[in-house]
Formats: sequence, structure tokens, C-alpha cells
Amino acid sequence: MDIVLYYAPNTCALAPYVTLTEANAPFEARALNFRKGQQNSADYLKLNPKHKVPLLVVDGAPLTESAAIQIWISRNFPQAKLLPSDPWQELKAISVMSWCSSGIHPFLARINNPPRVVDGLPGAEASVVKAATEMLHENYKIADDMLKGREFFFDHFTAPDAHFFWCMRRSAQLGVDTSSFPNCTAHFERVKARPSVQKLFAWEKEVNEEFAKAA
Repeated sequence: MDIVLYYAPNTCALAPYVTLTEANAPFEARALNFRKGQQNSADYLKLNPKHKVPLLVVDGAPLTESAAIQIWISRNFPQAKLLPSDPWQELKAISVMSWCSSGIHPFLARINNPPRVVDGLPGAEASVVKAATEMLHENYKIADDMLKGREFFFDHFTAPDAHFFWCMRRSAQLGVDTSSFPNCTAHFERVKARPSVQKLFAWEKEVNEEFAKAA
């Protein structure tokens, strides 16, 4: 089986990179340079007209959307236990991943690039950032309550932990203050220490250095 993960630094493609690594899956990571618009190249658009990452290509067949990719990884590498074995808990795990994608990620995107969602009126960008930050805090309070007294969202490390880790990492990169959510912070540090995440950081560093040379 030929597995290729298309990735861009700092993006939520971090999550499937981590879970594929956790699963000891044989995969190739191909980095896209968003600053040079490689996600809009003709070759990439043939694979993914959404011009985003992550994109998983399995034996030439493309699969988009984080939750779907994580479900595929879990089904094909069951020994990694990337989703809970209990059917109800599995659905709850998929719910957490969907929440990361639709309930948290959009607000991070607005903070990262407010001009994409405002019409240029004076002060509009600052208002977008303020509102998005408030919504992030609301979501992080929910997550903080979910993680109270727990190491992970479920009984062991699963795919939702990888996705939520990315949310917290991106928040830190964008200067979002999450200090009032101690359980989220502890979870972030716990996941950060995993060998799979450290491998991702090392590879991402190499990618960024190569991109800098090509600038």
C-alpha cells in the first residue's frame, strides 16, 4: 500500500502526520510551500481542488478532510488504537475531531488572516480578531472541562488528542492567551512530549529550512 500525506508547516496536517507515525505506518510526507502558492498548482488541484491540506493519497486515490483521514488511518492500523474500540466512544471521538475542524479551526483562521473575512472597513479586522478570540476561549473552556482529571480525551492517546494539540499549538503561534485553561495547557505539554510529535517537529524544521533556502 502506497501512502502519501501532503503537508504544509503549521497547518492541521500535523494531526494525521502524528497519527500515521503513532501507527508505524509506512508513509511519505510531501511538503507544500503555501507562501509560494504550491497548493494552487495545477498538479495539486487535480488531486485536491479544495487547495488545502491535509490530503492523504492511498494507492493513487485522494482523501480529504481531517476526520475522514483519521478514520481511515484507524481502520487500517487498528493495532494503534487511534480511536476508542467502544462504538459510542468512537462516535464521541469523531465528534471531538469534527469540533476541532468546524468549531475551533475557523476562528484560528480568522485571527491568522482577518482580511479574508472582512470588507476593509476601518477597525473591522481588529473586531474580527477580538470576536474570534472570544469564541476560542469559549471552546477552550469546554475542552478544559472535558480534560479535567484526565491525561487525554479518552482512556489513552487517540486521534482527537493530535488534532486538539494542533489547535493549541496554532493558538500559541498566533498569540492567543490560553493560560486560563490549565487542563488544556497540561494536555498540550503531554502530547508535545510524545516521540511522534517530536519527529514531526524535527521534520517540519527541515522543511522550513529548505523553504527558506528557496525563498
